[in-house]
Amino acid sequence: MNAGQDLRRPPGSHSADCLQHVRWPARAQQLIETSYSLCVEGLHEPVRHCLREFERQLFTLADHAQRSDEQHKCFASRQCVLQGQNRLAQSFMEQVGKGLSELDRTADPSAEASAEVTPWHTLELLDPSVQEISMALEQVGARGDTRHRRALYELGYRLAVLIGSPPLEGPGLPLGPYALAKAFQHASTELGLALEHQVLLLQHFDRSVLPALAGLYSAINLCWQSDGILPQLRSVPAPRHVNRHSRPGMPEATPASEPAATESASKPQGGGPGEDSIHVLESLRDLLAQRRGGQRMATGEIAGQVASEDELQLALGALQQHLAQVTDHASRELRSAGRLREELLAQLNLGQPADAPRTQLSSEQGDTVELVAGLFEQLGQQLQHGGNARSLLHNLQLPVLRVAVADHSFFEKRDHPARQLLDTVTAVANDWLDGSDDESNRPLATKLEQLVNRANQEPPSAGLYTTLLADIEHHLALLTRKAQAAERRHVEAAQGRERLDQARHRAGTLMAERFAQSPPRGLLRALLDRAWSDVLALTLLRHGEDSAAFRTQLAITDQLLGRLPTPDHLQLQQEVESGLQQIGMHAQEAVQVAQRLLGAGTQESAVELPSATDLALRLKQHQRLGEQHADPAPAPASPAVKSVKPAAVAKATTLSPPAPETGLPAVDPRELHIEQHLRKLPFGSWFEFVDPTSGQIARRKLVWYSPISGRCLLVSRRGQRGEEMSMAQLAHEIASGRACEVPAESESLLDRAWRSFTGNLRQSAALARSAKPVESRHR
Repeated sequence: MNAGQDLRRPPGSHSADCLQHVRWPARAQQLIETSYSLCVEGLHEPVRHCLREFERQLFTLADHAQRSDEQHKCFASRQCVLQGQNRLAQSFMEQVGKGLSELDRTADPSAEASAEVTPWHTLELLDPSVQEISMALEQVGARGDTRHRRALYELGYRLAVLIGSPPLEGPGLPLGPYALAKAFQHASTELGLALEHQVLLLQHFDRSVLPALAGLYSAINLCWQSDGILPQLRSVPAPRHVNRHSRPGMPEATPASEPAATESASKPQGGGPGEDSIHVLESLRDLLAQRRGGQRMATGEIAGQVASEDELQLALGALQQHLAQVTDHASRELRSAGRLREELLAQLNLGQPADAPRTQLSSEQGDTVELVAGLFEQLGQQLQHGGNARSLLHNLQLPVLRVAVADHSFFEKRDHPARQLLDTVTAVANDWLDGSDDESNRPLATKLEQLVNRANQEPPSAGLYTTLLADIEHHLALLTRKAQAAERRHVEAAQGRERLDQARHRAGTLMAERFAQSPPRGLLRALLDRAWSDVLALTLLRHGEDSAAFRTQLAITDQLLGRLPTPDHLQLQQEVESGLQQIGMHAQEAVQVAQRLLGAGTQESAVELPSATDLALRLKQHQRLGEQHADPAPAPASPAVKSVKPAAVAKATTLSPPAPETGLPAVDPRELHIEQHLRKLPFGSWFEFVDPTSGQIARRKLVWYSPISGRCLLVSRRGQRGEEMSMAQLAHEIASGRACEVPAESESLLDRAWRSFTGNLRQSAALARSAKPVESRHR
C-alpha cells in the first residue's frame, strides 16, 4: 500500500498487495479481500478518533506536569503523533493485511508443534518494557474477546471454513481484538513514544477502536453468511427443554415474564456505540416530569396538531434569523426555556387562520427545548468572564438545539461532534478570552465569531460540526505552541537572571572580604563596586569559580587593591579595559577609566582625560549587568497582580521570620504556612488574582520559582509574563484575599455544567416527590 493512498477507498491493488502471498482458492481469496476492505473502511475513523483523543490527553498531561522533563516528554510525544498519524494509520492497515496473508502459517498445527519442541538456545532477562506492553496487549485482547465473544465465535468458525483449518480464536484470529491491538502497537513503534505513552495509546485504542468492532464483525459475518459460509451457524446454543419442578417457596415462571426475558435476550451484548444504551434523554425527561409534579404527557394527549421535525427545523431557522436582528438584552430574554418555547409556537403558527388548530410541540420536543436551555444556562454560570464568551455561548444555543432535536444521541454520546464543538468553544472562550478589548484577543475572538456565524448560517449536520471542530482545534494548537514557546523563553530568562544574581552575590562576597582588609577610595572604589564586580560575576558565569580565567580576574582585583605586586602596569591597564568592555562599557570610556586609574598612558593623553570625580560619577550611573532601564510590558488585564503593595515587597523572601531585634515587622504565621504550601506546588499550578476595585479576575500560571531567592514567575494563558513577585508576596496576596489557588479540574467545562444541571433536576424532582404526600395529607 502506498502512503499517499486513502485507506477508505475500495480494495483493489493495495488489497491484493497485502494478500499477494496467500495460497487459497479463488473464492476464499475474494472473501478474505472483501473482509480486509471492510476493515479498512470500518477502522479508519475509529483509529483517527483514537489518535485525536490520545493527542488531547498528552496535551492535558503536559499542562498538568509537575516537572519540566515530564512536560517536554509529553510535548515531544504529542508532536510525534501529530506528524506521524497518517503513517501510523497506513502501517496499521498493512499489519492487518499481513496478518490475513499469514493465516495459513498461523493455522498450521505442525508449525505450532515444531515451535513448541524447539529447544532454548539462549537465555536472557525479560525486558520490563516488553513485559508491560505484553500485559497491556493481553488485557486489551481479553476485554475485546469478552465484549464481542458471540461475533468472534461466528467469525472464527467461518474463517476456519474458508482456509480449511480448526476454528480460530484468541490470538490466532487475525481480525480479533488481540491481533488488531498487536498490529496497532507494532505500527505505533515507528513514532518512538516513551513506554508510558505507548501503554496510554493502547488504552485509547481500547476505548475508541474496540467498541467500533461490533459493527465491523457484524458486517463481515453478514457478508460471509450471504455468500453461503455457514449460513445456519448459531453463536448461542439452543436452550434445552427440560422438566423443571418448582421448588418450595419459589414461584413458577408466568407467561407474562417470558416477553421481558425475550426482550432482554434480544438486546445486543457487545460494546458498540448503539449498544447498552443508558437512555440519557429518557432519564432527563423523567426528571423534568417529576419536577413538574406529574407524569410525561404522551403525544396523543396533546391538543392540536403536533409539529413535524421539518416544521420544527424551519421554525428554529426562522427564529435564528429573528434573534440575529434584536438587541443583546432581548436576545438573552428570548433564549430562556419559557420564552424560547413561546417563540417557537409563534413561528409554527405564523400565518395560520385564527380558527385553525394550533400547532403544538410534542412532549419530546418541548422537553428537548427545556433541556438545552437549562444546559446553556448552567454553562453561562460556569463562565468566568463576560463579554465575548457569553455572547458566543448565546449564539450557539439555537444551532445546538437544532442538532439535539434532530439527533437524540447528542445527550448520550460524549464524542458527538456538536457536543465536542460546544465544549471546545466554551473552554476556549472561557480560558483564552479575558473579556477585554486587548489586541491579543481580537484574532481569536474573530475566529470564534466566524465559526459561530457559520454554525448559524449552514444547515446542521455532523459533517459541519466535525469541520468546525477541526478548524478551531487547529487554531487553538497554533496558539498553544506560541504560548509554550513564550513560556519557555520567560523561564529561561528567569533562570539566567537567577544564576546571574547568584554570581553577583558571590562576587560581592569576595569583594567584601578584600574591602575589609584594604578598603579602597574614590575612583577605585566606584570601579570595583559598580563595574569590576560585574566583570567577576560574568567570568564566574562563563567559566566557573575554579577556572583559570576567574583566578586571573581575582588576581587583577588584588593588584588594583595593592595586595599583589604589579609587574607590568601597561598589561594591567589592558586587562582592565578588556574586562570593562565585556560588561558593555564603551571602549573610549573604558580606556579613560583605566588610564586615569593606573596612569600607564602618555602625559599628553592624561591631560585630556576627565577628572576622577567625573569618571566616578559616570561609573555610578553606569547600567549594571543584567539590569534594564525599562522592563518588557507584563501580561495585560492583570490589575489584581498590580495590586501588590510595597509593604508586601519589603517582606523577607525566606521562610524564617526576622529576628525581633532587627525592628522589622513580624511575619504573619498564616502567611508562612501558605508560603510553605506554595513551595510544594508543582509547576503549572494556576492562581486567580482579584482586583479589589473592579472585581475583575485574572488567571496566572506558576511556571517557575527559585528555592534560593523565592522569586517566582507567573504567566498568562498566552505565555505572557505577569508582574514580578516572590513567593512571600504571593502568600501575602492569598492571605489578604486578593488571590487564591485554582484546584486542578478533572472534568471539562461542559461536563461540570451537565453534572450541575442534572443535579439540580434530581434535587427538584426529589422536592416535588416529597411535597406530594404533604399535599395529600392536607386534603
